[in-house]
Amino acid sequence: MPLPVYFDYNATTPMDARVRAAMSPYLETRFGNASSRHEYGRAARRAMDLARQQVAAAVGAHPTEIIFVSGGSEANNLFLKGAAAAFGKGGGAVAFSAIEHPCVLNAARQLARQEWRLIELPVDATGRVTRAGIDDALARQKPGLWSVMLANNETGVVQDVAAFAHSVQERGGGWFHSDAAQVLGKIPIDFRALNQAGVHALTLSAHKVYGPKGAAALVVDKRLDLIPLISGGGQEGGLRAGTENVAAIVGFGVAAELAASRLKELSARLSRLRARLEAGLLPLGATIFGIDAPRLPNTSYFSFAGVEGETLLARLDRAGFAVASGAACSSANPNPSHALMAMGVPEALARGALRVSLGAESNEEQIDAFLPALKAELAGLKNLTALQDESRRA
Repeated sequence: MPLPVYFDYNATTPMDARVRAAMSPYLETRFGNASSRHEYGRAARRAMDLARQQVAAAVGAHPTEIIFVSGGSEANNLFLKGAAAAFGKGGGAVAFSAIEHPCVLNAARQLARQEWRLIELPVDATGRVTRAGIDDALARQKPGLWSVMLANNETGVVQDVAAFAHSVQERGGGWFHSDAAQVLGKIPIDFRALNQAGVHALTLSAHKVYGPKGAAALVVDKRLDLIPLISGGGQEGGLRAGTENVAAIVGFGVAAELAASRLKELSARLSRLRARLEAGLLPLGATIFGIDAPRLPNTSYFSFAGVEGETLLARLDRAGFAVASGAACSSANPNPSHALMAMGVPEALARGALRVSLGAESNEEQIDAFLPALKAELAGLKNLTALQDESRRA
């Protein structure tokens, strides 16, 4: 049985063959511990140094600003909990957007148990954080910690993080972080420019850019004081102890370099594919969330009135198309998308949400096959609903 067409690149990406080839020696003959001083260890250290340079170059950072961790969730927790610990218990307020990834929301809620005040920044109907929410938080609370994602993993909506961070620094300051896990390889990232605007930390993830799972980075302004989540041998500048996953880090470096090299071409191609998709979705009656806001070029999040998203997802999977009903990391949660609820989307419509996220292997033929399949499944669901209504009336 052939595998379904893959339309879930925001959840994870297939590993690029060049990434696998670069990793292979570090899974076999070059297996040394990067902390060892013999040639096996030195070879591992050199490979990590190169990967650090590659990741830094991809986002306009300096290699010393790259802290390798195990995943985006760890990077986000390292910023929030590490910076909060540096402030001390009850250090003040932490502000975060209402549409953040669950690993940011739940980390912030844990800080509330340590007497931190939580400020949830509202978004408008398009999914963009409001300037009024930023201004209100600055005027009333003056948070010491901020976290506003660069682009949302569900809607793809891009935030004006540089402008927000600039406002924060102009009006009292605070450590400002942005989760950019979905952005690398889709739109340009310039950490130096963001840093000058007032962003102090940025989260990146390898498996979102055709690299391996188990490798990510927190890009950190060296002025930012962090207490490590994991203490031990002093790896990663003392901020992330533990023997490094050299093979995954090598893969991350190559994936980041490849992402930067093909950014312009891939972004343009994905934009054309998404336009083709959405031109077919709208006549079917789709509501496309965030359509009037700047979005990542590969992401379309939509719903059909009266249609349950999970049911449609299962039918599309059987029809040969792998789509998502929201964030993969929160798929076990039966509640509607917290991002859509924050945008004011009616609950019934939010429960029908499906996400198509395109990637390097997506093409026009897949889009052209998906749309009639979707139309057929929608018709089947409407017929089923009509029969059920008729049965109940009888």
